[in-house]
This record gives sequence, C-alpha cells and structure tokens, in this order.
Amino acid sequence: MPSVTADQWLEAAAYRRSVHGLAGTSKVSDKRVEEIVAKVLDFAPSSYNTQPVRISLAFGEKHKELWSIILEKAEPILQGISPELWEKLGPLFQSHQAAYGSVLFWERTQTTKEAAETHKATGHMFGEWGEHAQGIHQILVWTALELEGVGANLQHMNSLPPLEAAIKKFAGVPEDYKLKAHLNYGDEQIPHPEKPEKLPIVDLLNVL
Repeated sequence: MPSVTADQWLEAAAYRRSVHGLAGTSKVSDKRVEEIVAKVLDFAPSSYNTQPVRISLAFGEKHKELWSIILEKAEPILQGISPELWEKLGPLFQSHQAAYGSVLFWERTQTTKEAAETHKATGHMFGEWGEHAQGIHQILVWTALELEGVGANLQHMNSLPPLEAAIKKFAGVPEDYKLKAHLNYGDEQIPHPEKPEKLPIVDLLNVL
C-alpha cells in the first residue's frame, strides 16, 4: 500500500497549472525527467492494456531546435490566415521555444488498429479509449514535473498538419505515429498560478 494518502495525492494533482514564460533552464535533470516518464509509461492504464501511448523527449538545444522548426513552418501558415493572428501567436511560440524541454505524446495508431481487429465487438471504441489513455499519461507526467519544481504547459501543434509532419520528421518516429500533445517545461520565472475560478460543485456533481 502506498504511503501517500488520497488527500495528499489530490493536493498534488491540484497543484498542476498551465505555466508560461518558462526559463531555458531546468532544476530537474534530464535523467530524472526520463525516469518520471518511464514510470508513467510503465503503470498508466489503457483499455485492454493495449498501451497505444508513445513519448519522445527533447532537452535543451534539441528543444530549441524543435521549436525553430515549428516557428519556421507556422509563420507562413498563420500569416496567410491573418497577420494579426501571427502577431498574437508568434511571441507565444517564441516563449515556448525559450523553455528548456519538450515532452511529445504520440498515439501508435497501429496498436489502435490491431486492438480493434482483435476485439471486434468493441473495436469502434478504441479510438476514444486511446484518448482516455493519452489524457491519463499527460496529466501524470505534467503533475509529476511540476511537483519536481518546474513549470509546464500543454500545447497541440497537431492542429496544423504541416507542423505535425515537421515534428514527426524531427523526432524520427514511425509513420503510423500521430502527435497528440506537446508539453513544454522549464524553471518558473513568475509566481505559480492560482487555481482558476470553477463552476459550483452543485452544477457538476449529481448523486443519484
């Protein structure tokens, strides 16, 4: 039985925030980040234990190189949509580049396909269940990194297909991998954000 109580675990989970303006340094070593991610991959659940989640790590200069590619690909696309959009998002992307590291979350789509073929009665559900597994992995890694003392924010560069293609090429992942999320992390330079305002529990929880 783990020594941590349920309240302690929930308090730790509640500490996680989207932190921006991150520094290009990390008080958490690359080795420790790798250990955390490996532990999450080892125990995080997935439907039928199919394990469709894959993770890539980019530290230091590799993180900055990755974001240079993202900026290069994103600017003409966003400028083409609206110069004002690039004026808004360009500095935000640059702030992500200024962070220390990247955690890239992928779906191995071949795993999802094989699971659907094996479990035909529920085969149509494995895409949705894979999203559940992604969320579990992401929140566990995100929370653990912030408990170690760095800040992090979760981005979705797969919203623009050319960016996903460039990231896949940079990471050298197989063709069937699909990018799901991109967690940037680094030392915090501003006070840790407060809990945002939430809806009343009475609007969210129904006891039958």
